[in-house]
Amino acid sequence: MKTNYILAFLLVIFLTGVQAQQRKDKLAALRTSKNIVSVTSVPTTDDYAIQIIALREPAGEPSFFKNIEQAREFACADGYMRYTVGSFTTYAKAKSELSYFKDLGYTQAFVVNTAKYNLGNNARRGFVPDPNKHYTVQLSAFRFPVYLTFFKGVEGVMEFYLKDRIYRYTVGSYSYEAAVAQLANIKAKGFKDAYVTELDAYLPYQIE
Repeated sequence: MKTNYILAFLLVIFLTGVQAQQRKDKLAALRTSKNIVSVTSVPTTDDYAIQIIALREPAGEPSFFKNIEQAREFACADGYMRYTVGSFTTYAKAKSELSYFKDLGYTQAFVVNTAKYNLGNNARRGFVPDPNKHYTVQLSAFRFPVYLTFFKGVEGVMEFYLKDRIYRYTVGSYSYEAAVAQLANIKAKGFKDAYVTELDAYLPYQIE
């Protein structure tokens, strides 16, 4: 009987590995064919696009992109994979194409400026801290809200709900240099994925 349990357990592990590999291979094929282009650095100038979805994990079903000629994939610092289509020099040009993609079924699509995406470090190409802006340390981001008690050992946590329907949690309002100094303290408390981001862009979406 014990042997049967062991064999069943090993079979589950094997099948799980096979499924993961198949999913990985399918995505690899899409990237190879350039249907999905992985982006490793943000543009140095404004680049407006239409975000069709943001996922906690890379898209595992290639058919989702069947009516898209090409999507860009951004692995953002908050742990979400963002997929965009198009590249426009102005917000107005991107907005004029938005209804087309919504009609294709991407009902939650909206216009973004990909130059403002954070891919994990603020030393990205073209980044220069603005001395007139306020910065904050982002602790985490979630699809659904969490209690502030989740952030044990951190006081003054702020909650934001942005247009991409993701909840973000940050602490502090600093100059860029002070935020970077505070970042080390936050990471020492266990928030290894924390990073510095612009607070002013978040404030309109703060949840009191």
